[in-house]
Amino acid sequence: MINKIFESCATALADIGDGATVMIGGFGNAGMPVELIDALIAQGARDLTIINNNAGNGDTGLAALLKAKRVRKIICSFPRQTDSHVFDALYRAGEIELELTPQGNLAERIRAAGAGIGGFFTPTGYGTILAEGKETRLIDGRHYVLESPIHADFALIKALRADRWGNLVYRKTARNFGPVMAMAAKCTIAQVDEVVALGELDPEAVVTPGIFVKRVVRAGEAQ
Repeated sequence: MINKIFESCATALADIGDGATVMIGGFGNAGMPVELIDALIAQGARDLTIINNNAGNGDTGLAALLKAKRVRKIICSFPRQTDSHVFDALYRAGEIELELTPQGNLAERIRAAGAGIGGFFTPTGYGTILAEGKETRLIDGRHYVLESPIHADFALIKALRADRWGNLVYRKTARNFGPVMAMAAKCTIAQVDEVVALGELDPEAVVTPGIFVKRVVRAGEAQ
């Protein structure tokens, strides 16, 4: 019997090792799997490479992971905002590496990994420092930059509902990076608000099929 439900965040994250590459869903706080992040901090893995849209807000969630100095490198599109003081301090002190990627490129690089695409050409970033060292090509009179896919060992994402097979339904824009990250990681772990019986999810509403999800934890379960 297929049952991907784990009893706690701690058991779901137990095999994340030092040096792992981890995608974390969310656009700001929307769709951020805070309980999984807190459990990752408690778990203790270090020297992580994190892929996220931004570099944390305030002192909670992803910012708390950075503050614990567990992250060696972050790949994101929007590292600085009014409350990104944790990342800002680490970066200025030379204690974290940043790979800046425009938001559309970030999403497509992740999607490309999940789709098995070896790379793609995009006009975004051409003629800027973001294109330095990358192949460029003139296509139909327009300049493009070759971007590579982003793969991950783990993806931590948040959804609204799941069944024991790992099929996921999201809440509106909290979906954001969740679906593409689930496809691009070797092991996707989903934090959900509710676990329902098989057959209760409308197949037309399932955004991420269970084939892309390895583990599911209901929010509020023992950490």
